[in-house]
Amino acid sequence: MLIRKFLLAAAATAVFAGCAASGGSSSGAAAEPAVAAAAERLRVAMVDPTPAALRALVADDLSYGHSGGKVDTQASFIADLLDRKSDFVAIAITDQTIKVVDGNTAIVRHTLTGDTNDSGKPGKVALKILGVWQKQGGEWKLLARQAVRLPS
Repeated sequence: MLIRKFLLAAAATAVFAGCAASGGSSSGAAAEPAVAAAAERLRVAMVDPTPAALRALVADDLSYGHSGGKVDTQASFIADLLDRKSDFVAIAITDQTIKVVDGNTAIVRHTLTGDTNDSGKPGKVALKILGVWQKQGGEWKLLARQAVRLPS
């Protein structure tokens, strides 16, 4: 719980600091389709993972928080998907909102539901997700992510 609160506070601080430094964004709405496209490519890559696709979409400094408290780095996130320790059979994204705050940082929120087969054990997930995306080298990459389980 403490880790989750820390990650959410850190992500919010980074986003608000960027927004305050830039005075907001006049081009934010124009960047939203590119952020949405990157988020969709990540959804697809999590169901059918390849190292190249995942590395193209997640930042080197990725902090990927799971609803159970585990926090992955870029390396552990990719390895768990490739090794099928974290195995998404299907992912559906709904209720997505995107706010680009400084031209290079975006807050993406959505509901994720899916079927899993983690380490060969079938299951279902229903999560609220907060993602912080950053434009790096002209491409949008997931920098931070935190999941919270939906009530049963």
